Amino acid sequence: MLPGADVATKSKGRLYFPVHGWLGLILVAVFWILNWALPGMRTHWGFFPLWLGYCLAIDGVVFARTATSLLTRSQWKYVGLFLLSAPVWWLFEGLNLRTQNWIYIGAEQFSSLEYVFWTTLSFTTVMPAVFGTAELVGSTFIFRHNPKQIPNARGHGLVIRPDKPVTMGFFTLGWIMLILLMVWPQVFFPFVWISVFFIIEPVNIWLGNKSLTESTSQGDWRPIFALWLGVLMTAFFWEMWNYYSYPKWTYQVAWGDAFHLFEMPLLGYGGYLPFALELFALYHLFVGWFGGQKSRYIVLPSN
Repeated sequence: MLPGADVATKSKGRLYFPVHGWLGLILVAVFWILNWALPGMRTHWGFFPLWLGYCLAIDGVVFARTATSLLTRSQWKYVGLFLLSAPVWWLFEGLNLRTQNWIYIGAEQFSSLEYVFWTTLSFTTVMPAVFGTAELVGSTFIFRHNPKQIPNARGHGLVIRPDKPVTMGFFTLGWIMLILLMVWPQVFFPFVWISVFFIIEPVNIWLGNKSLTESTSQGDWRPIFALWLGVLMTAFFWEMWNYYSYPKWTYQVAWGDAFHLFEMPLLGYGGYLPFALELFALYHLFVGWFGGQKSRYIVLPSN
């Protein structure tokens, strides 16, 4: 058990920031400085503690605001997010073998075994970072206001129901995008960040797993907006901390490579939006295999 995971409790109507949140802030402060200040190779061992700190700090803020969080609801499931995150990101690394949209500067200094070890360790933080930040966004008044006070709080967005035409349309479109990506990667490389969602979301619906269409079928898009804003906030820190890192990643794309914010072209940040939905779909596909079809572990505004 992480120290202080259950410490933040109400006292005289006030919530306390938990110990694991303070631990996260300390990790961020220490490894941010080390990652940017030390010379030579350092990010391969500094990336994981830096992002572990981010995850714990965000989780602490969520708990201080809501008295619940990913870690405090289930420490084992929280650890499971880290374990699942690495193979999920390796899926996108596999797609990148075809597109070559990002490369790792300094990777040539590692043996194959060292490269797999350090990159896999770094990839473990993707899901907990995105989901934790999405939950933080979902805890704000914009997403959790009182529907009686604001009648249009929910249920008035575009309705997308998980019926047969929608699911078959999604599934077919996803495979078409994936094929186009593989055949003409220089043109259709953005499909890396959306094809997987259109393939996996219908599978989750057919298997009875949790899906985002549970909300859109009621015209409630708050979970999607929470994921979008959460992943953009996470992306800002990914790209900012990467900028002065070594080893680091850089981008090379056939079009849209202009107006950079850090290493990433501005248009590239749009790819983070469907990427968050892909993470959500892949997580619940995995959870469904283990009998957790209706798991509410990931709490978004509609839950």
